[in-house]
Amino acid sequence: MLSVCAFAGVSVSSPGSGSTDSTPVHFVASATTTCSAGVSSMGIYTAPYVLAYTVPGASLNTYLSLSAGTYYTEIQEWDKCGGASKTPITITVSGGTTSVPASSHVFLLVEENHSYSSVIGSSSMPYLNSLASKYGLATQYYANTHPSIGNYFMMTTGAIITNNDGFCSTITNDNVVRHLLTSGKTWKSYAESLPSVGYTGCGSGSYVKRHNPLAFFSDVANSSEKNNLVPFTQFSKDLANNALPQFSFIVPNLNDDAHDGTLTQADGWLKTNIAPLISSPTFQKDGILVILFDESVDSDTTHGGGHVAAVVIGPKVKGGSKPTTLYQHQNTLKTLLEALGVKTFPGAAGSAQPMTGVF
Repeated sequence: MLSVCAFAGVSVSSPGSGSTDSTPVHFVASATTTCSAGVSSMGIYTAPYVLAYTVPGASLNTYLSLSAGTYYTEIQEWDKCGGASKTPITITVSGGTTSVPASSHVFLLVEENHSYSSVIGSSSMPYLNSLASKYGLATQYYANTHPSIGNYFMMTTGAIITNNDGFCSTITNDNVVRHLLTSGKTWKSYAESLPSVGYTGCGSGSYVKRHNPLAFFSDVANSSEKNNLVPFTQFSKDLANNALPQFSFIVPNLNDDAHDGTLTQADGWLKTNIAPLISSPTFQKDGILVILFDESVDSDTTHGGGHVAAVVIGPKVKGGSKPTTLYQHQNTLKTLLEALGVKTFPGAAGSAQPMTGVF
């Protein structure tokens, strides 16, 4: 399957034209061009004038969640000389699960800098492994980049933004808070060792801003929304008072997220602080909690940031599920917003599939 314009071509290895696929559909393609400046980007049209996905560079590898039906898709490349080429692919989608269960309260908790193999099955993290066995474990979950900060931005803005861990400025990029507010949803960031409510400084003691991405957003820092940046001590109070927001971002400090402390210490922190949430009536109604690691060890650059552990917990999670679908941080962002009923998504979350393999 090769469609060639005068100076360019697109080769599609998945899906095959005329094939019948279940959703999400796996698209894999590459582009060539005689343009000396190279290929600028690639994209997928799922219908005329409906550009469902774009990616910079000369290769494309993504999953799209499509409703049942026949699609006359086109995979296109654009080169840096103004040229373009496309390959048409006709596919029939047989349907399947394309959404996650509705939830009144979702939670995202991020740990630091350890590989999948050092966490899953490790005697250092018996509590997290018990949750992985009882609920859902995304076995092919990969971080997006190195170092940490770009991963935190991907899971909250759908874009890496920067790979400078020293970055501390306010950003105006589209982000999860903007979409939550537009949809009338409530949120808080519960950050351990945050020195005060609304603090947007670079760090203090064992708290660092780069692990609390919501503090960077202009929607937060430049408005009263910054009062939703609270110390983690507020979490148990909100849980006890039935006052948890619909979206909670949970930030252990450097000693308790396995960055400076051990995996054993991080696991103990989870058992002490998260077990009460999971057993609560609020969570057991329809809660969804994702516990994941921001990035793998620096030497693992597979899919950008390496293979990491991601555990999905909740009463509607299929017990013992171990999907082998490739998931990354934009998939987590899509999953949690979709569970809350939010219909719009920032950045790469817009075209990412939700993590339906655990439900």
